[in-house]
Amino acid sequence: MKVLLHMCCGICAIPAVEKLLCDGYTITGFFYNPNIHPVDEYQRRLEAARKVSGEWGFELVEGKYDREKWFEAVRGHEYEKEGGERCLICYRLRLEKTYEYAKRHMYDAFTTTLTSSPMKDVSAINRIGGDIGGDRFIRADFKKNGALERASVLSREMGLYRQGYCGCVYGHEQQMLKEERTRGNESEKKQ
Repeated sequence: MKVLLHMCCGICAIPAVEKLLCDGYTITGFFYNPNIHPVDEYQRRLEAARKVSGEWGFELVEGKYDREKWFEAVRGHEYEKEGGERCLICYRLRLEKTYEYAKRHMYDAFTTTLTSSPMKDVSAINRIGGDIGGDRFIRADFKKNGALERASVLSREMGLYRQGYCGCVYGHEQQMLKEERTRGNESEKKQ
């Protein structure tokens, strides 16, 4: 069975790729992530995805980096907390584009590496994917059974870029504020 795998980054791809290949699927990676900002962050994550595809010997297709479409889609939800409506809109946008590509290029099924992340709502991702593609969406939780820990080890061995935030500019700002608060609290404790 030919599966189109939406890939958000190299580290999250590892458990999904291993599971899908072990289950006998033929996969193609699809890197469609207009949410990732800034451009150099996008390039680092794309390069990590390329390393994974090269290591496991599958094709990687790069979707259009359409930042304006992403900003338009999340307008009005910019400063919601991580995991809120902005994230659900972002998942939907990326999975819709993956499904469109899968249908146009005759893939039997599609799925996403987003469920590899401990920071993502797996049930929401699987629900959205199912809403979009029905039975053609492979519902999964790719971080189960130690797969995420194994991916962490393999990503270090491969020298993959390890990102510090979800990818979007708003998530990055929230992460930076959180780190500032943590540093501030640590400084207060030392005094």
